Amino acid sequence: MYAIVAEDADSLRWREVTDVAPGRGEVLIKVAAAGVNRADLLQAAGKYPPPPGASETLGMEVSGVIAALGDEVTQWKIDEPVCALLAGGGYAEYVAVPVEQVMPLPDGVGISEAAGLPEVACTVWSNLVMTAGLRPGQLVLVHGGASGVGTNAVQVARELGARVAVTAGSQAKLDLCRELGAEVLINYRDQDFVAQIKEANGGAGADVILDIMGAAYLDRNLDALATDGQLVVIGMQGGVKAELNIGKLIAKRTRVIGTALRGRPVGGTLGKGAIVRSVVESVWPMVSRGAVRPIIGATLPIEKAGEAHRLLASGEVSGKVLLTVG
Repeated sequence: MYAIVAEDADSLRWREVTDVAPGRGEVLIKVAAAGVNRADLLQAAGKYPPPPGASETLGMEVSGVIAALGDEVTQWKIDEPVCALLAGGGYAEYVAVPVEQVMPLPDGVGISEAAGLPEVACTVWSNLVMTAGLRPGQLVLVHGGASGVGTNAVQVARELGARVAVTAGSQAKLDLCRELGAEVLINYRDQDFVAQIKEANGGAGADVILDIMGAAYLDRNLDALATDGQLVVIGMQGGVKAELNIGKLIAKRTRVIGTALRGRPVGGTLGKGAIVRSVVESVWPMVSRGAVRPIIGATLPIEKAGEAHRLLASGEVSGKVLLTVG
């Protein structure tokens, strides 16, 4: 089979590699499309190795059809269309996936665009709902609202009855967020998100913040939180080290939570299997009725994976970047 081989961040080659086969409790997916994530960019640059036992090949989400079944797999059939959450291996013609991480396609979603759903849907649902317990009427601030994760978070939070605020770096991106349901629109290039959030919530701040920036936003995020608020950090685009003001944390009874999806075990109450089941049960109906949709900013053939990585790194694209196979 063929797969992308990452010699370094600037050299992603479509080359023949060793075939993969499903193990016990796994399915083999013939890949139609793969989603591109910032974790893939970091891995290609040698900064984010895959979890132990995971494929060295890039790619954390795919769509396609079932090509083979491993032992003890009875819930899927050959040629069924699916999408899947991966620990790695998606930039390839075939990928083996634990059956717990495989999902049906939501109604109305094409097989290629479905590759833009698993990572964002599982990230958003596991953090906003399963971790932060976002409730109707609460104000949630989504940093990077026009990103793949951001566009999904805006739609899901809106469907849950929450009020949604976003940051983004251009008017076009803010317009997209407004279209998806955000009501507080903050251009981080020329507006102070702390002041804007407090103004939007009567001086109280945000109940939940979903943050992709990490260190650069830590202190300001604490200022932007309401009392009993929760800061959920899922990215480190703004660095990894910052000073934490414990006084602010205690005064507001704030929770600061760092989470990652890729390295979680398959089992357990907050493992990948549980997250996938909850997403299929709760988010897929939103997608099927058109209330939540995948936002695809660009689609390229997988042979142009390097170009796709440069596009995502540029910050010029809104929504997901996909790679199609075959």
